[in-house]
Amino acid sequence: MLTAGSTLRQMREKLGLTMRDVETASEKLARKRGNVGYFVPISRLSDVETKGITPSIYRLYALAIIYHSDFRHMLRLYGVEMDLEVSDLEVTSPPKSHLSQALSTVEVVHVPVRMDPSFDPRKTLNFGRMIEQWGTVPLKYLEQLSKTGFTYGYVGSEDVTMYPILPPGSFIQVDESKNRVSEGGWNSEYERPIYFVETRDSHICCWCTVTGDSIILQPHPLSPVAPRIQHYPQDAEVIGQVVGVALRLGEWRSTSDFAPAPKERAALN
Repeated sequence: MLTAGSTLRQMREKLGLTMRDVETASEKLARKRGNVGYFVPISRLSDVETKGITPSIYRLYALAIIYHSDFRHMLRLYGVEMDLEVSDLEVTSPPKSHLSQALSTVEVVHVPVRMDPSFDPRKTLNFGRMIEQWGTVPLKYLEQLSKTGFTYGYVGSEDVTMYPILPPGSFIQVDESKNRVSEGGWNSEYERPIYFVETRDSHICCWCTVTGDSIILQPHPLSPVAPRIQHYPQDAEVIGQVVGVALRLGEWRSTSDFAPAPKERAALN
């Protein structure tokens, strides 16, 4: 496998440039820029090509110019990507809210571009199972949808089980490692874990209570949906805990908008 240095040497030799040519050209660039950091003397170029020495950012830029190469490609030779990884941003958590410019210049990201024909936006489902093909589009923050370790769900447009905490149309991130139902320890409904559950006929986001061989699928108290009791785990599998949500604000609706029609209400009683 070629090293970064040997790759740079091949690039130079392919263009028919000598080390002296590179030194001379870099001197011109340094004078033009008014910065001696762009200057690449023969001795330093030799160290870069044969001894694994990493050039400074200025010298790498100079080599990109002299070799008529993409600066991004030059950086990749040394394992540096211009497009920041979303996951890398998790290494720090500044205490103050701020406007982040970290990903403002990123151009591409992998997101779903083709869905399974059975995808029905009215129903809650396991989003990952509905994706047939990933494609490249300019939406970097959605890159985590293609990572492993989490399941992604979609709250159906007619699913108001956890409304108003999880409005219909929300996308959720589910931690599959947290698939054991907690028995308590929260101080409010906002701290109580919400689980993503797969039943025999559907998916559902809800609070859960396990009693013996049964599980209670508990909706939000403001939701018109009634609680459900299922055999556990035969008829209801806890996929994991909802740990992230993406939703649209400013489109809240009254719970009366979701109230079942008279016939449907009678069927629930």
